[in-house]
Amino acid sequence: MSEDDEYGTDAVDSGGGAERTFAPLPPPPGRGFAASWWGRAWLQALEDTALDGQQLKKGRRLAREGGVGAVSVRPGRITAVVRDRDGTGHRSDVLLQELGDEAWDRFLDMAVERAGHIAALLDREMPPHLVEDAAGAGVDLLPGIGDLEPECSCGTWDHCPHSGALCYQVARLLDEDPFVLLLLRGRGERRLLDELQVRSAARAVRGAEGDAPEDAAGEAYGVPADEAFAGGSILPPLPVPPPVPEEPGLPPSLDTEAGPPSGIDPAALEVLAADSAVRAHRLLLEALAPGHGRQPVPAELTPEQDAVRMAADARPEPWIAKRLAEGSGRPRADLGAAVSAWRYGGVAALAVLDEEWDPDADSLARARARLAAAWEEGERPQVRAARARWTVAGADVQLRYDRDGRWWPYRRERGRWVPAGPADDDPASALAGASAGG
Repeated sequence: MSEDDEYGTDAVDSGGGAERTFAPLPPPPGRGFAASWWGRAWLQALEDTALDGQQLKKGRRLAREGGVGAVSVRPGRITAVVRDRDGTGHRSDVLLQELGDEAWDRFLDMAVERAGHIAALLDREMPPHLVEDAAGAGVDLLPGIGDLEPECSCGTWDHCPHSGALCYQVARLLDEDPFVLLLLRGRGERRLLDELQVRSAARAVRGAEGDAPEDAAGEAYGVPADEAFAGGSILPPLPVPPPVPEEPGLPPSLDTEAGPPSGIDPAALEVLAADSAVRAHRLLLEALAPGHGRQPVPAELTPEQDAVRMAADARPEPWIAKRLAEGSGRPRADLGAAVSAWRYGGVAALAVLDEEWDPDADSLARARARLAAAWEEGERPQVRAARARWTVAGADVQLRYDRDGRWWPYRRERGRWVPAGPADDDPASALAGASAGG
């Protein structure tokens, strides 16, 4: 049984209404947990409610250190397993009162009266005037003092570090999507948009049939164009995407009866097509991974780097490997070392293989200090430093120091220095990996 199962984490409702589950978030950048005004209002309600500010500080630290697991949001309740710094897990819940049917009717009637409210929700925003108009209709969307009620398996009756950490994490979810708050108040996104669409359409029909009230001049009130436009854009959420194939697709065979045009090599094209399928599959998996949108865009590879990547990914036949070696600008005998470097660290490892550089005085001093601190007195191996390459005396082992302060292990094989492992911040660990055979 997993930890989540032990603490009763519910499944996601694929129907789109009853529950949403969010994967654990990476540590937040900067100091704050909420960038939007409604996210900050959520935290203000938490901080105004909690009796012990020190407990909230501990909760904020737990959230910043990644102690909050997957967060489940359903009407009236948010739930997550929160781990203390020693790894102990606690199921923590925070309750918020749901809105009744009458309150939702008032909110929906208010929303369709102003196209801007609908457009803001579709843009994942909650402007102050929407909240103010809802309050004017007797509907409080944001929580106030005492509205966030904690429950935690640690046994604390007030907000503890675990419920506090959960609330800080939810503030980040609210930043991205205010529909999280509306679900917590009792309406899922799909149901809410469907109801808005029905009411907008009914309002438009009444205006077209002349049922709308007339103004003082006796003219029909009608429907403003911007409101009709906004109402027409309310569509149900997109369906759940199909599952990702377990393996890349097979490329088409180019072995046909018709001969290829001059200068075209069908076998080489088949290799390129297979490589494209592998890359597309990998890109799809990366795009669906949590936090993908916050990852930096990878730098575009040079043709020489891409040739090494293809050799590392495809494990090609010798005749293809020869062409890839030519494309990489390397002798055939040197392609193997480049492939090993790529598999250990991509572009960064390839740069360490190819380039020699002279560390400046500060970088050199840092490197020597880290080498000295990595071993006990009298145990440090003797090394000969040549620029950024440090060779162990009496052994076919070498460390290479890169421009980011990391150590790459190398080993001499058949007269060539070849990569022996990934980079390590600790030179002793890198050297141990190289000495042990990678």
